[in-house]
Amino acid sequence: MFEILRRDGMARIGLLDTASGKLETPALLPVINPKLNTVTPQELYHDFGFRGLITNSYIIRNNEDLRQRAQSQGLHAMLDFPGVIMTDSGTFQSHMYGEVEVSNEEIIEFQKSIGTDIGTVLDIFAEPYWTREQTESSVHTTLERTQKAAGMKGDMMLAGVVQGSVYSDLREHCARSMATMAVDVHPIGGVVPLMEQYRYEELVDVIMASKKGLSPDRPVHLFGAGHPMLLALATLLGCDLFDSASYAKFARDDRMMFIDGTHRLADMQSLYCQCPACIGHDLASLRALDDRTRMVTIAKHNLYEIKNEMELVKRAILEGRLWELAETRCRSHPSLLSALRRLRVHQEHLEHYEPLSRDGAIFYTGSETRNRPAFYRYHRRMMETYVPVSEKVMLFPEGGKPYSRHYAEAFARARSRGYQPVVASPFGPVPAELDEVYPLAQSLMPTQNDMETESFIQESVQAFLDRFRFREVAHFDGDIEAGDERSDCDLQRAVAVARYQFGPEAAEALFREPVELVMSRNTGKIRNVISDGEHVLSMRAADGLYTLRVEGARRVLPALPSPRMRVIVHDDAAPYNMEGKNVFNRFVVSGDHGLHPMDEVMVVDGNDRLLATGRAVLTLEEMLSFQKGIAVKIRDGVGRPE
Repeated sequence: MFEILRRDGMARIGLLDTASGKLETPALLPVINPKLNTVTPQELYHDFGFRGLITNSYIIRNNEDLRQRAQSQGLHAMLDFPGVIMTDSGTFQSHMYGEVEVSNEEIIEFQKSIGTDIGTVLDIFAEPYWTREQTESSVHTTLERTQKAAGMKGDMMLAGVVQGSVYSDLREHCARSMATMAVDVHPIGGVVPLMEQYRYEELVDVIMASKKGLSPDRPVHLFGAGHPMLLALATLLGCDLFDSASYAKFARDDRMMFIDGTHRLADMQSLYCQCPACIGHDLASLRALDDRTRMVTIAKHNLYEIKNEMELVKRAILEGRLWELAETRCRSHPSLLSALRRLRVHQEHLEHYEPLSRDGAIFYTGSETRNRPAFYRYHRRMMETYVPVSEKVMLFPEGGKPYSRHYAEAFARARSRGYQPVVASPFGPVPAELDEVYPLAQSLMPTQNDMETESFIQESVQAFLDRFRFREVAHFDGDIEAGDERSDCDLQRAVAVARYQFGPEAAEALFREPVELVMSRNTGKIRNVISDGEHVLSMRAADGLYTLRVEGARRVLPALPSPRMRVIVHDDAAPYNMEGKNVFNRFVVSGDHGLHPMDEVMVVDGNDRLLATGRAVLTLEEMLSFQKGIAVKIRDGVGRPE
């Protein structure tokens, strides 16, 4: 069973429950060749902290001594490894050397017999150069074998490999078919040639197509991916498990892994590395080691580089900063940068998993930052939900944040002359009423824009003007004469944010006259919205968005058709949710498929009776898939009926 503990978009920190204990993800499983112990499994567990590894059941089966030991002692005792062990089936050997002399049924039974925790189907490795017809046939065979293996696996967890070469539709078809089978882990296979040839842009499409079809309650394993430079990007796209034999293979060729690439020892001009394997060495002393000692030292260095990056990726997930880390890492190689730019094609899918807001600011690292789903979401919602408060608009250049503070006097003068202030920003046009909404005020931009960003600003402003057809367009030139028109800019902000966050119908239901805004004494910002005497909304200072109060939910519920903004729970859970207890995944029946993590939601029973309000932790698809974990963090329950 798999459970999500924390998430950052599609990336997640989770727990995979296996027969040998829990494995925290994202995790890298070092590959152990049972014939060659460059670094022993005991060292991997105790010295490096790896709690899982992967070895090859086909190699063990074909070696008489290894086979007898594995079947008599068990795989864990043979390898002397107390953690989780996954076994490959021989598919990669078929890719490297041709057909293997074992059937799918035989290798599944063998993996069961040696006590592997996660066994793998003997799938067909679909090469990137294969025709569509060849690939379709191989996918069909892989699916047949996976279905057969699922019926044979017994207590062993099963890895069903998603194949499909570079054909995105075949990858998605394979993934959707496997999602219906009794499979526990989903490796994405057939990608090693793409990585070896630095075809990372295609790798992005392969991962995204696979993720679209897979069930979210199963970890995704990117087969053969273990270089530290790739881990942040792959985790960002929702991969949970990785494996690497390259730490040892590279060491045999005197190649050292670093976060910016792989470097040959013979070509390096200096060595400054503080990993435990390298401390005390310079280039001369490392080169002077005997072949075996040098190989082991470099292999350990490579493992430390991988482990350190994996831990940094986890930290970035916890801090909500994985995007920035991935963007930085992808600038280490042009092919990775192409992969980063490819994310623009997948913005809509990525946005579905993007939280409503984050604790930290967005750091602009380059034009590729604008491909982030937060940019896509803001521009789409603004264009769909914003209602201008005037037929006249005045455009302002990017300034300090929030814009309403930086341009306080200028905005006031513009309003006094009947103009709607709008800032032309790297996010696109920002009406003054929305300037504190995440991520607008919670972002750090360079003072000098690159040419691509300047072009985007011009195009998005023009689209904004075309969309709303203002009667008059003016440009701020540093000086505005005051006029005599009056406007309630606080109320305009309160309504605009509600429309942006909840949609026009909900906003109309929430703002019923008379409306009173409770302002913070310290900041002068909106704190609470009192409508017709009822406290319906509270505005969060951190992200400029609302929390929905119970009285507000009572108004929104009849205004929006079910299941909009709803999470529908089983009647058995209703009394607990009414008391303010969190909603757990296993009790979710249905809801709004458009929900994002951190969205404000109404929790209702099967009769659409309001039980509570809170914030979604997962998307609805995830809530319905997982059997463990919290679906909605309840803020206010309506209380049990008298």
